[in-house]
Amino acid sequence: MDMRARPYRSVLYIPGSKDRALDKARSLPVDAIIFDLEDAVTPDAKIEARTTLAAALAAGGYGDKVKIIRINGLDTEWGAGDVAALKDADADAFLLPKVNSAADVQALADLLGNDTPIWAMMETPLAILNALEIAAHPQLSGFVAGTNDLAKELNCRFRADRLPMQMALQTILMAACAHGVVAIDGVYNQFKDDEGLKVECDQGRDLGFDGKTLIHPAQVDVANVAFAPSEAEIELAQRQIAAFEETEAAGQGVAVVDGKIVENLHVETAKKTLAKAKAIADLAK
Repeated sequence: MDMRARPYRSVLYIPGSKDRALDKARSLPVDAIIFDLEDAVTPDAKIEARTTLAAALAAGGYGDKVKIIRINGLDTEWGAGDVAALKDADADAFLLPKVNSAADVQALADLLGNDTPIWAMMETPLAILNALEIAAHPQLSGFVAGTNDLAKELNCRFRADRLPMQMALQTILMAACAHGVVAIDGVYNQFKDDEGLKVECDQGRDLGFDGKTLIHPAQVDVANVAFAPSEAEIELAQRQIAAFEETEAAGQGVAVVDGKIVENLHVETAKKTLAKAKAIADLAK
């Protein structure tokens, strides 16, 4: 699977230990699922969770959703066992928590012993400072911003504008875009606050993130709308492409739409907008 050739508007964490949650996730309109063996599973349930998750993945039923397994850290007593138990499971990627460097990614790659894509939780100061080298690892396909853990490490306050997080968020994006890596924004903790979620989703989309990690199914619809091209954006993209092609065919110099010049770079962006809209529509079929 080309990990970037599809939408990642909504990426929902699901506990890998709970059969009901694993089953419900099959019918949710999410683009991707993170099957969590780390934070969502208590220590006494971690070993059993491997069997529960393996059975759910073997049973299938998740359709076109991207299936990502978040293992425990390799510095814990469970991490290597998670990999051994699930490396051959029907999953699209493994998500490694507490990544600090490309060497951490390589350690997981060595345990996997295959070319399964690896995603990295970007949730420590070292991860942010080493983002470029992490993104450059040949098996690294995705970044997930771990904003709660990062806030704890930075001792910063939670603000609606996420000003204390901006350097970290933009560094994640810069590194991801430099190496063609998917970049998913962090979670919004107040799952009953749709308006606050919308504001944060809009900010993440404006920054350039591909989608948002979610902690509750009630958040899915807001994220799906925020990270999809709007009807106005689709209509503008169509007009930009048409105007540019018409100008080129006529041998004229400059295309103009709504009083603004349309150049090659605008057309490239417009084509990406239409491709994303089509991919979203195809998922809904």
